[in-house]
Amino acid sequence: MEPRTRTALAAVTALLLLAGSAGCTGGADGGVRGTPGAAGLRDPYFPKLGNGGYDVRHYGLKLAYDPASGRLDATADIEARATQDLSAFNLDLDGLTVGRATVDGAPAAVNRAGTELTLRPREDIDEGQVFRTTVAYYGVPRTITDADGAGEGWLRTKDGALALGEPVGSMAWFPGNHHPSDKATYDITLTVPEGLRAISNGVLRGERTANGRTTAVWHSAEPMASYLATAAIGRYRTSTTTTPSGVSVLTAADPAVADESAELLARIPELLEWQQENFGPYPFSATGAIVEPAGDADYALETQTRPVFPLDSFDAPTLVHELAHQWFGDSVSPATWRDMWLNESFATYAEWLYAEDFEDTPARVSFDKAFGEDANWAFPPAEPPKAENLFDPPVYQRGAMVLHKIRETVGDDTFYEILAGWPAKYRHGNASTEDFTAYVEDVAGEDLSALWDVWLYGDDKPERPR
Repeated sequence: MEPRTRTALAAVTALLLLAGSAGCTGGADGGVRGTPGAAGLRDPYFPKLGNGGYDVRHYGLKLAYDPASGRLDATADIEARATQDLSAFNLDLDGLTVGRATVDGAPAAVNRAGTELTLRPREDIDEGQVFRTTVAYYGVPRTITDADGAGEGWLRTKDGALALGEPVGSMAWFPGNHHPSDKATYDITLTVPEGLRAISNGVLRGERTANGRTTAVWHSAEPMASYLATAAIGRYRTSTTTTPSGVSVLTAADPAVADESAELLARIPELLEWQQENFGPYPFSATGAIVEPAGDADYALETQTRPVFPLDSFDAPTLVHELAHQWFGDSVSPATWRDMWLNESFATYAEWLYAEDFEDTPARVSFDKAFGEDANWAFPPAEPPKAENLFDPPVYQRGAMVLHKIRETVGDDTFYEILAGWPAKYRHGNASTEDFTAYVEDVAGEDLSALWDVWLYGDDKPERPR
């Protein structure tokens, strides 16, 4: 994501085990009885986000949207594996009305408490069992205003809608386990009035029009954190091509901005090839972009395989930033939201590399500029004070400074090995700050505690380095 200023695996496992620590209790007869999964994964910034007791494998979402009324009629099929014996489990859902729910085809009792949807299946679910939950729901999905004032969730536009989910907005349009540590594959089917297009993540499997409605089927074969899912509905102009390395490219632009954005959209294959030279093989089977009129959203976002841009944020550095997120943040997702800087530092550093390779501006010049800006020293990048600080300058610019100090310390050869090796090691997984620092030290073959203490965790601004 671009900055929202108004303008490992061990950590994941620990979270899931902690959230599911209710475990099992022995019955009076000595048998084992399931217990409810935890309502929240105790994330440092969003403790109630996500749910314990299960791991989602796949979402099948079928959504029909009427822009005139704003009503969404939808069904979510969720395939998951139990990580404990379950008597009940939770899904995150903000607003909307649940019509019915089943678990493995049998009706399940449903209770609501705020954004927590609790389902109690007819029979307990055994640890290790793969089970399927179906939730039918409807209503007018809402826009969520974040603590920093930005809007996310379901954003109504002049001719349709736009779904953006970072950090918690995905729960506004489908039920699920909405913590980034629980990634899954997706099939998203969108039905809209004839004349509109429905764009989502991944590969377009089919599109048909009948009885005044158009249905598009999108498939994401690689795991995706729920905050990266998108649905874009409108009168888009679309274009398809293929990169030299064979990645499918699909772009969509609102007609009002299609001509103005066309030249930069056409550079996606070129920029993706350049990024593969730096970051390693592209981690997904498709790429592209969605461009909206200014005002449809307050920021650009790295929605997986198809980042979204309002026109006033659509420039070459921002496009490079959001495409870089496909490696850093999308393929390698944060273990918790505390690890957000890993997403944004790499994407920001990609901008510095673009300036270095395309504009003859050494990365050290970008570093020096960032060093001199007081806003970048408000807090250490790995320790934002509150949730509303997750998108503040230190997470981006000081995070990128951390990467440049690594580069200066270990040298270009080792740095570029890290740049491609990190997303390869945690491809399609999750990783924490501790995973990253350990990985860098392993590749570099040296203790970098002094670097971390000053640049990653230090409260005070150091002397300007020479």
